[in-house]
Amino acid sequence: MKLPSEGALAAAAVALGARKVAGFSPAEERLVKGLSALSSRAVAPLEERIRRGADPLGSAFCLLRSPARRRTLGATYTPLRMVDAMLRWAKARGVEVARVVDPGVGSARFLARAGKAFPKAELVGIEVDPLAALVARANLRVLGLASRAEVIVGDYRSAELEEIDGRTLYVGNPPYVRHHLVEPEWKRWLVEGAGKLSCRASQLAGLHVYFFLATALRAREGDLGAFVTAAEWLDVNYGSLVRELFVGRLGGLSVTVVEPSARPFPDAQTTAAITTFEVEKKPTSVAFRRVATLAELGSLKGGRLVRRERLEQESRWSHLTRIKPALPEGFVELGELFRVHRGQVTGANGIWIAGAHSAELPERVQFATVTKARELISAGTRLEDASSLRRVIDLPPELSEFDAAERAAVDRFLKSAKAAGVDQGYVARNRKAWWSVGLREPAPILATYMARRPPVFVRNAAAARHINIAHGLYPREVFAETYLAGVASFLSSAGSVRGGRTYAGGLTKFEPREMERLPVPTPAALAAAG
Repeated sequence: MKLPSEGALAAAAVALGARKVAGFSPAEERLVKGLSALSSRAVAPLEERIRRGADPLGSAFCLLRSPARRRTLGATYTPLRMVDAMLRWAKARGVEVARVVDPGVGSARFLARAGKAFPKAELVGIEVDPLAALVARANLRVLGLASRAEVIVGDYRSAELEEIDGRTLYVGNPPYVRHHLVEPEWKRWLVEGAGKLSCRASQLAGLHVYFFLATALRAREGDLGAFVTAAEWLDVNYGSLVRELFVGRLGGLSVTVVEPSARPFPDAQTTAAITTFEVEKKPTSVAFRRVATLAELGSLKGGRLVRRERLEQESRWSHLTRIKPALPEGFVELGELFRVHRGQVTGANGIWIAGAHSAELPERVQFATVTKARELISAGTRLEDASSLRRVIDLPPELSEFDAAERAAVDRFLKSAKAAGVDQGYVARNRKAWWSVGLREPAPILATYMARRPPVFVRNAAAARHINIAHGLYPREVFAETYLAGVASFLSSAGSVRGGRTYAGGLTKFEPREMERLPVPTPAALAAAG
């Protein structure tokens, strides 16, 4: 049966018995009002497919709603293999589960399978989208789970769940929505809620972070959890709340990173992380592993054991999932030969990149700088000429070195910068002197680190500086020009994104430590290769 419109999908859900699942909401009533009723015969093919374990309604929903439209609510549906792996983990814990809660139920893929895994458990799904809620209800009714299921149309962060006797399993795929789409009142909720648990939160956090916090606030000791989200929280500053909750209140047990090649989220080329936890448990170690295919998930067992004390001290975790590969003879990790440093953040490119507003400043404080990744991409393997690059203004912390005329020009420039509020920016306020950008010395090799393509490595023969759109490779010892040029060429020609982190949309990013793990030939090996 084809479902060519959202109205047809809603009508099919009603015909399949959506109203028989508790919690039918006014929003859903408005959605189905005036729709032509479908006969049970018309939806029989759909019912048969659902009984066989497929999700035709959820698939239709994803076709009718474009990925861009669903992204505003973070609606990315989870592959069934991943759902099964997470529920196998929960079942293997060997405890009786009285209730299963999916905070963003979607089409009820998790609850549908949880109903079979936990035949006595109450099933509760929470969903902000009334059309998705209708789909979830229909699936649960067809599978014979209506009598112990409820779908709440609302926001998980504020939804009220009844107190029960026994354990709750929190399982699902919390929505991924970037912070700029999160309302200010919810950002305040995040900070205040984190404070209740003696944690700190960043208002730059995405919506999935809120769901971890909401779970930590409402869960009771002994409750279980398994969430799959984008993996970025493992390393970024605004993921620190999840990391803190994971080793603290939530009682984290394991982290399984799923490579983007496995398509953990069909609508987005991104790296996923499956976390498992038992609330208030304090395991000595946490298991970390990485898989390249969904078939490797199993029941989320195994992996490298990392002590909780180490996790509490480290601010980036994704590297803990990587097993150091055996390197070919004559190769070492890049970090053994070079230090990798991200370029400096200006905090206000409109002020610190030279232009008409800075024409009076001395030339010696204006440095030819790579300010766009495409400048490295277009350079090929060697940047010979910096004349086409923009200049970045880098004043010294001490201004007494300028003569009277120069100092007057500097003072006029700083006055206009202060008028623009640059001195009150976060970056400026955390410098030794707010006016001193602090560019690094020219790096012999420059590299792009975030793109929808492998990094580009360029021999920086022009001695250009770089800001935070590039990494600089600084030798740990003196190398001949032939080796510097050769290793840059080798790294560019290697052309791999493996080892970086992939975000929604296929954007791959290499943090400095991740880049330092790339294999490179030693000087002797490169010379021998000719």
